[in-house]
Amino acid sequence: MPQPRNRQVSLEDTPYYHCISRCVRRAFLCGVDAHTGFDFEHRRQWIVDRIKLLCSVFAVDLCAYAVMSNHYHIVVRIDVEEVKQWTDQEVAKRWMQIFTGPLLIHQHLSKADLTEAELECVADLFTTWRHRLSDLSWFMRCLNEPIARMANSEDHCTGRFWEGRFKSQALLDARAVLACMAYVDLNPIRAAMARTPEQSDYTSIQERILHPQGSCLRSFAEQDDDGIPFSLKDYLELVDWGGREIKLNKRGYIPAHTPPILIRLKMDAAPVLNYLGKADQPAFGAVGPVTKLRAFALSVGRSFIKGQALGKRLFPEKT
Repeated sequence: MPQPRNRQVSLEDTPYYHCISRCVRRAFLCGVDAHTGFDFEHRRQWIVDRIKLLCSVFAVDLCAYAVMSNHYHIVVRIDVEEVKQWTDQEVAKRWMQIFTGPLLIHQHLSKADLTEAELECVADLFTTWRHRLSDLSWFMRCLNEPIARMANSEDHCTGRFWEGRFKSQALLDARAVLACMAYVDLNPIRAAMARTPEQSDYTSIQERILHPQGSCLRSFAEQDDDGIPFSLKDYLELVDWGGREIKLNKRGYIPAHTPPILIRLKMDAAPVLNYLGKADQPAFGAVGPVTKLRAFALSVGRSFIKGQALGKRLFPEKT
């Protein structure tokens, strides 16, 4: 049974989340449909553009993305402290980049005289919008709904476009963030859509390689708690290693050269390679070491979080 979102997201435990949305019946989202011959390749750019727009509006940083034929992945960081610093005018300006906003707000912003009751209503709206601008569900809603309308309009049809709610995974430590970002960026290579990371279109890894200075992706900052806690060089080496060594019939293969970051983080190469090579991730609500999985379960009011066996293999407790 699906869990309510408040039992899947706990910003007190982690600001990092991996989200996945699939098309209904896994129909084609993008690319060329081999059965009909229709080319939906342009829809990939719809999604990338919408993600980047929303990240400029919400208190959400984009860490990784991959837009595939019938689904997409994103890894985001929700910055609840940032939204607290915004003025009410900044909140309204951001919100009204994606929604029209009621007349009352437009009157308030134009310095019109309002009654006390109207000002209370304005204050309530600012509070609501401030909360929504750091809410994962609202971010995904504002991403998926416009894409569904555009695709249905193009297809001259109505009804569902996405396969129900988006799925989310909490990433409970730096190792989980590292592994999941690499997993997302390697999607085209696993699907035989690309041979190298730089050839993987509509992915964050290609953007980081081709546009290292002009990217809107969250930066790496190895010594800075405010950044992704490892260097870009380390990350590129890990993705290149994973892409070269993924062998669908040899999941346990351990390459002679292991990226130094795995050694520093005390992550064994074989479980990492197995994780990166999976065509579909297990449907776990959180990814991380066992102790953090148990703490996360308590935070969201659940007695147990699946994925503890994976946690033991992929994220051994540091000694």
